[in-house]
Parts: sequence; structure tokens; C-alpha cells
Amino acid sequence: MAEDAVNTITITIARQQGYQFLVDFGDSLPTIVADEPAPLGTGSGPSPNQLLLSAIANCLSASLLFALQKYKQDPGTLRATATATIGRNEARRLRVKQVDVALSLDKPAAELAHLDRVLAQFEDFCTVTQSVRQGFPVTVTVQDGSGKTLAVGEAG
Repeated sequence: MAEDAVNTITITIARQQGYQFLVDFGDSLPTIVADEPAPLGTGSGPSPNQLLLSAIANCLSASLLFALQKYKQDPGTLRATATATIGRNEARRLRVKQVDVALSLDKPAAELAHLDRVLAQFEDFCTVTQSVRQGFPVTVTVQDGSGKTLAVGEAG
């Protein structure tokens, strides 16, 4: 383990049948079934690509909420939509090439104090996004409750 590691997280997956795996998060959390879509699997649960997208979108959402709450701001409902572009690499293997995440706040920007500071820093709090950006670009767009685009960020 690296000297600067703060903690470790462990999950266990066990093959059930075909490409279906039971994902055990431990700590009395519910398990989930992950499965590849047809033709490999049956699609009885989220695929690994969907789990990756959900991790990125969830982490960005939590980071945005954390940054807003530092200034005692409540965004109301916060929604995230993540889309992966999947393509082949030089060896013709499928890879996630890019992820685009759209975050939507429930409230208009004018109702949220210090939003410029929040938008400037929230992505830095997201462990997952900052980690995967070392492998492929993740773009992030934030909109307020009126649909106005407040920020667009991209890093590779």
C-alpha cells in the first residue's frame, strides 16, 4: 500500500452463472447483481461500464453537494446523467474513450450564494473522477434549475 494511503476499500464479487456476478460491498450493505448485456450475459443487472458511470456520476454529485454545503447552500434535487463513449483502442479492444456528465441543480443560480467558488472547486473533491481522468477524459456540465449552463469543464 502507498505510504500516503488514507484507507482502503474492498469489495468481493463472485460468479453466479454465465457473466452474472454477485457484488458484495460488505459492512451490511445490500449486494447487487452485475451482468453483461446480451449476447455475453443476460443483462440481469448493471454492466461493469454502467457501474463505472454510476460511480463517476455519484462521486461528482456528492462532491458538488459537499462544495455547496460548505457555503450552507441547498441545491434541492440534484440530478446527474453520465454517458460513456466506447470505442476500440489500437489493439482493437473495447475501451471507455470518454465520459460526459451533466449535473442539474433544482434551483436557479441566483438563489445559490458563492456558486462561482463552488463550481471552481467541486471537481477536485471527486476521488473517482480525478482518478479515472488519468485514463480518459471526463467532461462535466452543470446547469441550474432554469436550465442555464453554469459551468463546463474538461480534463484529460
